[in-house]
Amino acid sequence: MATFDLTHLRAVVFDTDGVVTDTARVHAAAWKHVFDAFLRGRSASFDLPSDYLAYVDGRPRLDGVRTFLASRGISLPEGGPDDEPGAPTVHGLGLAKDALFRQEIDRCGAAPFTSTVALLHELRRRGCRTGVVSASRHCRAIVASAGLLHLFDVLVDGNDMAELGLPGKPDPALFQEAARRLELPAQEVAVVEDALPGVEAGRRGGFGLVVAVDRGETQAATMLAAGADVVVADLADADVTGRVPVGRR
Repeated sequence: MATFDLTHLRAVVFDTDGVVTDTARVHAAAWKHVFDAFLRGRSASFDLPSDYLAYVDGRPRLDGVRTFLASRGISLPEGGPDDEPGAPTVHGLGLAKDALFRQEIDRCGAAPFTSTVALLHELRRRGCRTGVVSASRHCRAIVASAGLLHLFDVLVDGNDMAELGLPGKPDPALFQEAARRLELPAQEVAVVEDALPGVEAGRRGGFGLVVAVDRGETQAATMLAAGADVVVADLADADVTGRVPVGRR
């Protein structure tokens, strides 16, 4: 059981994909399609969920391309943002994945996790502020599609990362920027993550509580080793105690 004690915490910052919305599976499927097409004819493949969790999940898109290909001993030219989607470059593969992901979200929308929505309402009812982060430039559109923008005080995404020059997870910069916008020290902010780089980012940033969500129930030990204070299978297994005093919000 994860407990958000609001006598010590004043805000909770959530990762987006896999924590707030059920979009991690959409990312994973898009990556598999792109990498399998690229690797066709080679003695390599992109395996789900192991490769997604180890090399791609939680990372900025281009870092995911680089990290997975390096795991297979493959090096590609960087290319650039004007590359054709699917071109044999880091940017080309990243653009192909992005196009597939956007097509699926445009077609089906983003479904929120009901347990996360319930937790958000309870936190806010008790005076706790909330934030949402993602390395994706589509974060705002995803959260809006799920009908949840009104439940967050701050949103920090891939567009902010590019504008501010923030490094991706496992660097804690994304969460730190959310805490800065909330005008709170890290020790008074909890982080909720489902990816190992994000868990490590929460630990490295000195946040007051790092809650890991392991829906597949396969990474609990690794998440604890990476710095999670507690691991849950779903945020229905989270409790909220106390209330943030009015003068401390």
